[in-house]
Amino acid sequence: MRRLKKISIVLAVLYVLLTILTYTFQERLIFFPSKMPMNHQYDFCQDFEEFNLTADDGAVLNAVHIKQDSAKGVALYFHGNSGNISHLIHVANLITRKGYDAIMVDYRTYGKSTGKMSEEALKKDAQLFYDHALTKYKEEEIILYGRSFGTGVAAGLAAENSPKKLILESPFYSAVALGEHRFPIFPVNWLATYRFPSNEYLKSVKCPIYIFHGDEDSVIPIEQARNLYEAIPGDNKRFYKIEGAGHNYLQDFAVFQKGINEAFQ
Repeated sequence: MRRLKKISIVLAVLYVLLTILTYTFQERLIFFPSKMPMNHQYDFCQDFEEFNLTADDGAVLNAVHIKQDSAKGVALYFHGNSGNISHLIHVANLITRKGYDAIMVDYRTYGKSTGKMSEEALKKDAQLFYDHALTKYKEEEIILYGRSFGTGVAAGLAAENSPKKLILESPFYSAVALGEHRFPIFPVNWLATYRFPSNEYLKSVKCPIYIFHGDEDSVIPIEQARNLYEAIPGDNKRFYKIEGAGHNYLQDFAVFQKGINEAFQ
């Protein structure tokens, strides 16, 4: 009995320590930024402008504006939790082939962007880029496009503005719900400092919403996307299940190609 009690105490202490470590280092569990030298020259094989915006706290936020003649509008694109915009040539090509310009953003600590990370800062940064887009395009010409982690950013931005459309590729229900799926032994709802409640954001979104998700996604299960879709009121929404697709490379599948054509009409 004493031995069992000692084992229980050790396990309890280990659990508490792991919980504290998880809380302390949660940013490292969420974000996997890839830095770029400040003198790096992007190459998108089409006309573009690299530019920076400065946030209120002094953070410098790097982005690329892909331009073409007679564009229908612009897609403001928020990528996933790894890499940077230098890896998005395929995204630039996808968007411009649909007749739209593209503004692709690097979050704080990603690529050439600087600053301290927080959920509130990410939301303000997204709005800063939206306001920048409004200086060059009408609001009814702006499509918001988020992938993976970026779906939370895009969904929150759509809830605060009136874009033409919202595209969510491989989305989560909320950052908390995804954390509970990945770390079921921890009280994620208590610990999470990054919450991104997309399910709540989408209740306020008035524009058409297009959701794409692979049914073999092991990073963000398709159930997260299904639940998110069901949380959207009304019928101004579309859901595209990509059979056989994982978390990446959805563009290789015919269902995605058909749906993205509809989204960019």
